[in-house]
Amino acid sequence: MDASKAQFRRVAARAGQPAMLSFDGTTIRATTGDSVLAALLESGALIRRLEFGAEPRAGFCLMGACQDCWVWSAEGGRIRACTTQVVDGMILSAEPQPLVRADG
Repeated sequence: MDASKAQFRRVAARAGQPAMLSFDGTTIRATTGDSVLAALLESGALIRRLEFGAEPRAGFCLMGACQDCWVWSAEGGRIRACTTQVVDGMILSAEPQPLVRADG
């Protein structure tokens, strides 16, 4: 991720605990209690691309009313990045990933 391309800039210090999450294989520093979307946008991450073209998307409403910030968790489910709080150790991706079976 390229923080120089960040779409969010932190203007006030946060008092939460530091957290790390992984997005498309890149480690991102965040603060517990931040939304996943805020952490991703602050890091310069590209959330996803438009379904009908190559244009980058990065969330639209920022309050859970649209579907523009869906990301995928390592467990296989998708989450709204704007309404999901960062939890240390999250593993997320812009696209669904194949599930690995427990029996190999």
